[in-house]
Amino acid sequence: MSIAAHRAREGDAVRAPSAPRALLPVAGAVAFLIVATLVGLFVGPAGIGFGAIVRELASHLPFLGVRSHLSATDSAILWQLRAPRVVLGLLVGGMLALGGGAYQGVFRNPLVDPYLLGVAAGAGLGATIAIAYAGSASSSYDLLPIAAFLGAALGVALAYVLGAAAANGRNPAALVLAGVTVVAFLTAIQTFIQQQHAQSLQQIYSWILGSIDTAGWHQVLLAGPYVIASSAVLVTHRRLLDVLAVGDEEAATLGVNVRRVRLTIVVFATMGTAAVVAVSGLIGFVGIIVPHAVRLAVGSSYRIVLPLSLLLGGGFLVFADVLARTIVSPAELPIGVVTAFFGAPFFAIVLRTSRTFA
Repeated sequence: MSIAAHRAREGDAVRAPSAPRALLPVAGAVAFLIVATLVGLFVGPAGIGFGAIVRELASHLPFLGVRSHLSATDSAILWQLRAPRVVLGLLVGGMLALGGGAYQGVFRNPLVDPYLLGVAAGAGLGATIAIAYAGSASSSYDLLPIAAFLGAALGVALAYVLGAAAANGRNPAALVLAGVTVVAFLTAIQTFIQQQHAQSLQQIYSWILGSIDTAGWHQVLLAGPYVIASSAVLVTHRRLLDVLAVGDEEAATLGVNVRRVRLTIVVFATMGTAAVVAVSGLIGFVGIIVPHAVRLAVGSSYRIVLPLSLLLGGGFLVFADVLARTIVSPAELPIGVVTAFFGAPFFAIVLRTSRTFA
C-alpha cells in the first residue's frame, strides 16, 4: 500500500463525526451525568424525597425563585455528606476515564490505562509508607493523600526518565516497558513494607481497593484544581492525538512536535490521575472500559472520545458508588470491587469481539 493510501486510510479511521452528529452523543452524555448526580444525591439511608432534593438544588439557582422546604438536618445530610461524595465521584471517574483515553491515544495502544507508567504502584507505595510508619496520624487531614500523590509522581518520573534514556524519547513502546519495570520495582518495595507491618494490612488494602465513602469538601478541594487543569489541557490536545494516530513520522511531517505533545499529555494525564488516586485509592477499569465504550458507540476520533470519556466516566463512577453503598447495605463494598465486577466481563467481551487487538 502506498504512503498516500496509508495516510488516507488512517485519516478515515480517526475522522470525527460531523458537528450535528456529535451533538447528540454529547447531549446524551450530559443527560447521563445529570441523572447520575441526582441518583447519587437521592440514594441513602436518610429518606429525603427526590422532589425535595430537586427543589433544594433549584433554590440555589438564580432567577428561578424556588424555595426549599428541607429541614436543617436533611439539608446537612445533603450538602455535607452526599453532595461532596457525588462531586468527588464525578471528578475521580471523569479524570480516570479521560486519562485512560489520553494514554491510549498517545501510546496508540487500546490496552493502556492511566496507571500504565507507575501511577498506581507509586501511589500504593506512598500510601503504604504513610500508613505503616505514621500509623493513625496518616489518616489525619493531608498526610495520606500527599504521600500517595508524591509516590505516584515519583513512579511516573522514574518510568519516563528510564524510557526516554532507552529510546531517546522517540519510542512509546520503550516508555511502556519502562513503566512495567518501575511498577514491578515499586510493588516489590511495597510488598516488603507490608510484610514488615502486618498489623497495617487491613488499612492498606482498604485504601488500595478504592473508596469515596468518607469524602468531604476538603477532598474535593484537594483534587479539583488538578482535575480541572489536567482536563482542560487534555481536551485541548484531542485533535493532536488524532494526528499522532497516523504515526510519529507522518505527524512530524505535518508540523507536530511529537515529543513535546507526548510529554505534555503524559504529564497532565498523570497529574490529574495522581490527584484523584490520592483521595480515592486505586479504582480500576474505569480508564479502560469507558473510552472503549465510547469508541464502540461513536468511533475512534479523540475529538469526541475524550470529551465523552470525561462526562461518562464521572457518571459511571457515581452509579458504581451508588451500588457500592446499597448492595450490602448498611455495610459498603469498596468501589473498586464494583468497577471490577463490571469492567472485567466488559473487557473480556471486547477482547473476544473487537478487531482492535488484531
